[in-house]
Amino acid sequence: MSIQADATIEDLYRLPDNSKAEIVNGKLVLMSPTGFLPGRASGEIYVSLRDYEPRTKSGYALPDNVGFIVNLPNRRSFSPDAAFYIGKPTGGKFLDGSPIFAAEVRSENDYGTQAEKDMAAKRRDYFAAGTLVVWDVDVLREEVVRVYSASNPEEPQVYRRGEVASAEPALPGWFMSVDDLFV
Repeated sequence: MSIQADATIEDLYRLPDNSKAEIVNGKLVLMSPTGFLPGRASGEIYVSLRDYEPRTKSGYALPDNVGFIVNLPNRRSFSPDAAFYIGKPTGGKFLDGSPIFAAEVRSENDYGTQAEKDMAAKRRDYFAAGTLVVWDVDVLREEVVRVYSASNPEEPQVYRRGEVASAEPALPGWFMSVDDLFV
C-alpha cells in the first residue's frame, strides 16, 4: 500500500512552461489549452480590466494563467481566465489570496452535468476565499455572461449579446459589452 502526499504549491511551480493547473482536493488538476473563441474572450476581458486599472488605481488586472494561493479545506489555488486583484504584488510568485473578480470562460469540455457541478463547486470556493464576483462566460453555446455574486451565489444576472455586463460590487464603474467577447 502506498500513501500519496497531497499536491503542494511547489508542485505548481514545477509544472512545465505554459502549463496551467489548480490544486483541488489535494490533487493537481491540469487544465487543457483552449480554442480561439474562449481564448479571445478571456483576452478581451483582460484588456478591458487593464483599461480599468489606471482609472481606479484600486488593484491589478491579470490575464489567464496567473496563480492565486488560497487556504480552503478542499482547494489551495485558483487560475482564472482573467481576474482583478486588490492585494499586494508578489514579483514572480503566485498571488496570496483570491482575486476580487474572476472570469471563467467555458471551453469545449465545460458542458454537461459533471462540468456544471464542478463549475458550481469552484464558484463556491471562490466566494469562500473572498472573491466578490465570478463571471461564467459562455461564448460557444448560449453566448451569455452569467454574473454570480457572493451576496447571491446561486442566482446569476444573465447578460446577452447587445447588453453590457458589470462586476458590481467588486469593480464599481467597470462595464463590458457582451458583444466585445465575439469576433
